[in-house]
Amino acid sequence: MRLLVEKVLAAAALPAAGTLIDVGSGNGSPGLVFALLRDDLEVTLLEPRARRWAFLREAARAAGRTVRVLRVRHDGYGGPPARTVTLRGLALPLADLAHLVEPGGRILVLGGRPEASGPFEATGEGSPVAVFRRLG
Repeated sequence: MRLLVEKVLAAAALPAAGTLIDVGSGNGSPGLVFALLRDDLEVTLLEPRARRWAFLREAARAAGRTVRVLRVRHDGYGGPPARTVTLRGLALPLADLAHLVEPGGRILVLGGRPEASGPFEATGEGSPVAVFRRLG
């Protein structure tokens, strides 16, 4: 509950309106929570583990919110990039996520402080969330 209050709810205003991809959605935090709080977001959850994927599909359905829930890892996603990508509890190099983020879009990292790498620069906004903007 503490993580939800301190990080996810504090970060709910950070995603820009439009598309959002949550990588490794697991229990639905932060992607499903953002989808429930923000009607202006079109959310896609990426979760490769079958049980968690099934949970997320059912949770989105029960909440009455249209959310794409895909059983795929970040590196297997072949859809369009999003304006915002969220990541919590995964130690992935930012460069590995570049194909998920549209130019000028952002990655929000809840938990951990990765180094800016690849086509990303740290923006310094969003504490306690690390925010990175994709260049060009």
